[in-house]
Amino acid sequence: MNQGFDFYDMWKDYYSQSSKLFDEQIGKDFPSEGMGQVLEMNLQFKKMIDESTLKYLEFMNVPSRNDIANISSLIVNVDAKVDDLEERLEEKLDQEGNQESVSRELSNLKKDMRSLDNKMTQILTLLKSQEVTK
Repeated sequence: MNQGFDFYDMWKDYYSQSSKLFDEQIGKDFPSEGMGQVLEMNLQFKKMIDESTLKYLEFMNVPSRNDIANISSLIVNVDAKVDDLEERLEEKLDQEGNQESVSRELSNLKKDMRSLDNKMTQILTLLKSQEVTK
């Protein structure tokens, strides 16, 4: 981020401008037009803050809410695929009767899933701890 960027000065300028605009518009015959302009200015300010926040999070290498939602979606997809594979393996086990090799593959798959689950738990714990420190 830019070292000279100061949120307080930006807020102070915004407040000063919005106060002047508000005072000017209230003095007119149609105060609703002035209120509409004030609301429009507030929406533009919110949009600017949202964009700045996303850029800051990206710069600091911290995931945003959308990033976490995408990861959650990917985890659900992986879980569904693993369940499907597990069902297929069980069907094949029933058909072939080769229980030892399939159970070995299944146990390896379960170990891999536990490892993946542990890693995801660590990621979520780190993300939660970063949210708490904010």
